[in-house]
Formats: sequence, structure tokens, C-alpha cells
Amino acid sequence: MRLLPVQSLLRLTRFGNLLIIAFAQYFTAGFLISYHHLTDIRLLLMATSTVMIAAAGYVINDYYDVKIDLINKPERVVIGKGVTRRYALLFHSMLTFAGVAIGVLLDWRIGVVNFTCAFLLWLYSNALKRLPFIGNFTVALLTGLSIFIVNLLYPPVGVLTVIYALFAFFITLVREIIKDLEDLKGDDTFGCKTLPIIWGMRRTKTFIYFLMATFSLVVLAIHFWITPLPMMFFGFFLFAPSVAVVGWLVRADTKRDFYQLSQFCKVIMLAGILSMAFL
Repeated sequence: MRLLPVQSLLRLTRFGNLLIIAFAQYFTAGFLISYHHLTDIRLLLMATSTVMIAAAGYVINDYYDVKIDLINKPERVVIGKGVTRRYALLFHSMLTFAGVAIGVLLDWRIGVVNFTCAFLLWLYSNALKRLPFIGNFTVALLTGLSIFIVNLLYPPVGVLTVIYALFAFFITLVREIIKDLEDLKGDDTFGCKTLPIIWGMRRTKTFIYFLMATFSLVVLAIHFWITPLPMMFFGFFLFAPSVAVVGWLVRADTKRDFYQLSQFCKVIMLAGILSMAFL
């Protein structure tokens, strides 16, 4: 069935993921810093600029990955079907320019961060994602930064903001590696050097276990050496889901398993964001 233009653009820009990014920034500002910020027009502008940069990243990623996606996810391909390649590039440029411009209007530092993120997203789509780990790390870093950047608008930097930024970083890094496990066939066909291709499934899984353990140790280090944290709360909302990912990953060995696990990581991310409201 042919998609309508609006439907094509919503699918191309991963509208659901964009909503999660916007909610993450609003929850960070309202529940980790001060609820007074929820009605601040500057927060709306910052969330809008971040969403634009992220949407541009999704567009350019799909632009470069059409051939690979026709193997890995043929039913989700939009460019060349619902949106032409020329209009996809134009849409990417417009979103990038608007996102950076709004960031500059808010604060030159936010403008610099937005420009850097836009450049890294283009570089990721063009080259980094075909390299082992570097591409995964880049996406995870940008996800964590989307939460941390709220403190540039509302300083000073808070410990809880740092912890949730780290949470976003680690869970995104794990999800990106799991997606590489899911997309192993298409990536191998087009010469991508992802971790599952160069290490194999078993070593890649072990690395994911290491990442989950590292996140837990970092939070514990902050709790014991920097400032006391509500560990029972974090145990329920952050640590327990991490253990669930590890348990599921041990048994996963098919494309469907890894797809479901990557979606579960997205649910964990959303639950982590919502947990801010209960702190």
C-alpha cells in the first residue's frame, strides 16, 4: 500500500522516537531540576530544536541505508517509495538549519551542541555506522547528550541529570549493538564491520553484559563516593530492567528475538524517563 506524504514523513523521522526525546527533556527539566521550567517557552524551543536535529539524523540515515534496509527491513523503507531521494535531502537540510538556528537563539553553547550533533549524525550515517563500535558509541553519546543539554539551559549540572544521561547512554548503546545482531545479514552483505560481524554473536553478547554491569557500577560509585542516591528506587526502575535484558539476551539467537529485545530496550528507556516523575 502506498503511503501518503504525511505518513511517509512521520515514518521517515521516527515520530514515536521524537516524542520520547521531547518527553525526556521536559521530564528532565520539570522533575529533575524544577517544575517551574515546564511552562518556560525556552524549554519548548530547545525541545523543538533537539527533535529537529534528531529527525534530520533519521532522514539522512535512511538516505544512505536504502540498499541495506531493502534486505534487513524492506517493509519499512520510505525513501524511494513515499519520499524521493531529492526531497529527503532537502528535508534533512531544512531540519538541520532550523534546529541549529533555534539553538543559537537560545544560547550559543546550545547552538554549538546542536551543530556538532547534526554533523556527527551525518558522519554516522555516511561512515561511522559501518565501523565496529564507533557508530554505536556515537548514537549513544548523542542520546545521553540530549538529556544532559537541559543543564546548559538550566544550570548548574545536577547529579540526577548526569545519572539519567548515563542511563540513556548505556541503554542506547546496548540497543544499538542488539540492532546490529538483528541486522547481521544485511550489514555483512554490504561490508559493514559491526561488532557481531567481527566478533561473532557470543563475544558481542558478552560485551553487552559488560556494558550493563559497568552502568550499575558507575551508579554505585556515585552513590558511595559522591552523593547518596535513592538506590531502592533506582533498583526497581533502572537495575531490574537491566537484569531482564541480560536474561533475555542469554536466550536470544534469532532475528525476531533481537528485534523484540531492541524494542524492549526502547520500553526501558521510556520507563526510565517516566520514573523521573516519582523522584
